[in-house]
Amino acid sequence: MPASLIAIGINYNYSKEILKKYNDLGEEGVKNLKNKQRKQSGGKKPLLTEEQVQKLSQELESRPSDGGIWTGVKVARWIEKETGRKKVWNQRGWDYLKKLRYSWQSPRPSHKKGDKLEQEIFKANLPLKVKKLEKKYPTAEIDLWFFDEHRIGLKPILRKVWAKVGERPIAMVKHSYEWLYVYGFVKPKTGETLWYLIPRVNTKWLNLVYQSFAIDAGISEKAVRPRGGSLR
Repeated sequence: MPASLIAIGINYNYSKEILKKYNDLGEEGVKNLKNKQRKQSGGKKPLLTEEQVQKLSQELESRPSDGGIWTGVKVARWIEKETGRKKVWNQRGWDYLKKLRYSWQSPRPSHKKGDKLEQEIFKANLPLKVKKLEKKYPTAEIDLWFFDEHRIGLKPILRKVWAKVGERPIAMVKHSYEWLYVYGFVKPKTGETLWYLIPRVNTKWLNLVYQSFAIDAGISEKAVRPRGGSLR
């Protein structure tokens, strides 16, 4: 028995079959066809034709007739209407969503006032602003942080929906709040974050947050620009 066949664990009879296929058909004879999709030769007829599957794919790009979101149940009802069948099990709607490369996902929240164009413009201009500061203050170390404040309170519940694999769905939300705030600073270069829990938003509290941030981040207080007055 050849040593190479022993090393990969192929028995003698099976190795003879491989050699015969190679001698008869060359490289095509030894290709792995295990995962090759085979045409259906029997069994039940598919619920939808290829044309109907493409039609369903287009329908899923828009909202269903009731204005809500697509579910396996709604797809099953769509199949009933499209094919004229009296009963299509709800599971079959789920099967066709999977077939069309949809998965069950939680939407990423996006505020309704958000402007994607302005966001892209900001991201494009930010490196230029940093370079301008570096040129203006050549001896200074530019330390870039982002700051935002968020009120904590009641939030909409984001439930999972069907969406294409690889595409995160977006859900427009409008938060309701209690009177408590989180002030957050993030350093994009390193991912370092600093958080402060504050009871309200005004100049006094914001300046106190800036003072704490300057100490915690190791930044001179003079380098932190407050709203409406000095830090001291």
